[in-house]
Amino acid sequence: MDTIKQTGFAGPLAGVKVLDLTSVIMGPFATQILAQLGANVIKVEPPEGDNMRHVGPMNHPGMGHIFLHANAGKRSIVLDLKHPQGREAVLKLAEQCDVLISNIRPQALARLGLDDASVRARNPRIIHVSCCGFDQDGPDAARPAYDDLIQGATGIPWLMQQYGASEPGYTPTTLSDRLTGLHAVYAVTAALYARSQTGLGQAVVVPMFEAMAQFVLGDHMAGLTFEPPRGEPGYARLLTPHRKPYATRDGMLCVLIYNDKHWRSFFEAIGEAQGLALDPRFVTHSARAANIDAVYAEVARLMRDRTTVEWRALLDAADVPNMPMNSPADLLTHPQLRATGFMQDTQHPSEGLLHTMAHPTRWSATPPHRAQTPAPLLGEHTRELLAEAGYSTLQIHELLADGVCGDTVS
Repeated sequence: MDTIKQTGFAGPLAGVKVLDLTSVIMGPFATQILAQLGANVIKVEPPEGDNMRHVGPMNHPGMGHIFLHANAGKRSIVLDLKHPQGREAVLKLAEQCDVLISNIRPQALARLGLDDASVRARNPRIIHVSCCGFDQDGPDAARPAYDDLIQGATGIPWLMQQYGASEPGYTPTTLSDRLTGLHAVYAVTAALYARSQTGLGQAVVVPMFEAMAQFVLGDHMAGLTFEPPRGEPGYARLLTPHRKPYATRDGMLCVLIYNDKHWRSFFEAIGEAQGLALDPRFVTHSARAANIDAVYAEVARLMRDRTTVEWRALLDAADVPNMPMNSPADLLTHPQLRATGFMQDTQHPSEGLLHTMAHPTRWSATPPHRAQTPAPLLGEHTRELLAEAGYSTLQIHELLADGVCGDTVS
């Protein structure tokens, strides 16, 4: 069992200091990855804390499960940004940072005096990253945005109904938040590289709507790609209701017979080399794509003839891709995830034993953290970070007394 402890800053982003004004999931997911990559991440929280602190299950108030996973490796400072001295403290912190990243709406950020121009007036080299709902050059620039709304606006519920759902629905993951968070990670790293070449900081806008639109349309623009259109939107293979785990004689199995080699091997393995293998619907990739409903339905019929164990042995021997249908609980003890160290058992100083996830990539020279510092208590590092920003002990006491900032003691 690994014990979470202070390991110092290491990894490919060692030496990079990030001022994190994000909350909920999109931004914290991005900055948690930056922390895993070695960045020194300072999480600025309002007096009530990040919303996700309060979403259970949890062992103690303010330490919800999603917060624990999305905020490991960060230090927490509580600042009231509605107070002028709170905003000034953010600007003083920004003077020492390489990156400021926020998912506060840009209009609200400007009212706080924390927009790109204001921050870079204090630190011209800083990378100012604004994660927001919509690109700021469009008519929806000021609209609020949340994962569900962006999923709906980019066609996910429509696609779910096309796929066979009885009514439109969202995916049961925060898809828009986490996808946009990944865009924010590469935006930060690319902007840092650009600064290393030019010496210049810059503003970067990472919009959820445009990021998800790219994601969805990449698969589903289909016939609408052409003018005039050459058919309806939608990638047929992804929308057929037969694209799902197959029922075997005694369970379920995920199988993807994809390319010509897979299909030849599959038909040989089940004794259909001179039967279904010669069916025109199965002969070429184009033919299979044109008849995808019938193709998948036929595989579903065949899968019912053997048990899951029998199918796995047969498909593995034929090198046909297959995987069991796992639940989240299955992943906690999955041999692959345990062997690679991705799933870990860690001891949190206040929350006890936790199942946690390491960074999924592997590096030969500058590896990401495999055991990070724990997700912080609210304001756990307020005094420490204000001191690093140049505040005296007396000034820190005065800020605490005035309610400008907070910590786990006060």
